[in-house]
Amino acid sequence: MKVLNFTAAAIMVVLIFYLLIVGEALLLPFVIAVTLWYLINTLAQGFHRIEVGSFRFPMPLCLFAAFATFLLLIWSLINFLSSTAGDVLEVAPVYQDNLTRRLQTLPFIDFAAFEGRSFNDLIAEWIDIPAYATSIASSLASVLASGGLILIYVGFLFLEQGHFGNKISALVDDEEREKAARKIINRIRDDIQKYIGIKVFTSTLTGLLSFAYLMIVGVDFAGVWGLLIFLLNFIPTVGSIIATIFPALIALAQSDGYTLFFLVLVGIGAFQVCIGNILEPRLMGSSFNLSPIIILLNLALWGSIWGIPGMFLCVPFLIIVAIILSHFPQTRPIAIFLSSDGNLRVPVDKIIQAFDLGSSSGLLGQSKEDDSGN
Repeated sequence: MKVLNFTAAAIMVVLIFYLLIVGEALLLPFVIAVTLWYLINTLAQGFHRIEVGSFRFPMPLCLFAAFATFLLLIWSLINFLSSTAGDVLEVAPVYQDNLTRRLQTLPFIDFAAFEGRSFNDLIAEWIDIPAYATSIASSLASVLASGGLILIYVGFLFLEQGHFGNKISALVDDEEREKAARKIINRIRDDIQKYIGIKVFTSTLTGLLSFAYLMIVGVDFAGVWGLLIFLLNFIPTVGSIIATIFPALIALAQSDGYTLFFLVLVGIGAFQVCIGNILEPRLMGSSFNLSPIIILLNLALWGSIWGIPGMFLCVPFLIIVAIILSHFPQTRPIAIFLSSDGNLRVPVDKIIQAFDLGSSSGLLGQSKEDDSGN
């Protein structure tokens, strides 16, 4: 029986990844739509928590305000990228040539070890700025081209979300089990919203500080690199490293000496360390830490499936999946495997009790204890 279950699970995993590759044009806009839908709901919940005296804004108004906020942000992003993308693509070959010449002067590079290959060819393989810029621009263009389909998906998700509760009631015909299922869903929702809210805050803070610093030291296209740093900071560890090295290489390519390079490397690196390693862990508390090896494998996997959009989307969803898996006793070992130190936020005893729906000491008993304690 175990062999059959394992075989069925392996076939299912292969089939899922096959469908992800074949259905990229349809599924990627849907994944982006689900992300936007969830972020809009999270922002609406934040608006709803704002109190003016004893008055709170009604939830429909908060949803409208959150939706309008995201539309404004997307419109501003499109205008910003359309005004700067052409200039970045035009200057990228110049940066590539300058960077190649600068690296050729480094004394610790042994040209004899390259077995007759030109240094220019090696640099083009390692650091190809025009190719990176073109790939990012084409990926953004493809996402924007799917904007209409994404908005349709978002609209239908908002129409459906009012019926989610009824679907849970239909799936779980027992009243006690329904209460237990709703409590579990609320716990998962709160964990995910906390992570997304903190990550958006810390990434925005890092991007704004980096933008201001790059403007002060005189790096070209500081706004573009600030936006890129904001996006890369959604990728733990790897993203922050890339977000530090890439602007430093741009600074090296545009300047004659090494002063600007070290200023950018030290300055952006300090922001990453202070916000990513000090502020964010304090805000997160005892949150999950993904294994760096899992992150690298996940990036390679989703990068090969959906390219750059997949690389930006994969790790936030990996963290969400790890949070969800940690709530279930059957999948908790997977969440432990995904974590860096094996310490999960939810204690084992509470997880087992929370999902032991058939016993009198299950989640309902735990809920009564929690309610009485609160």
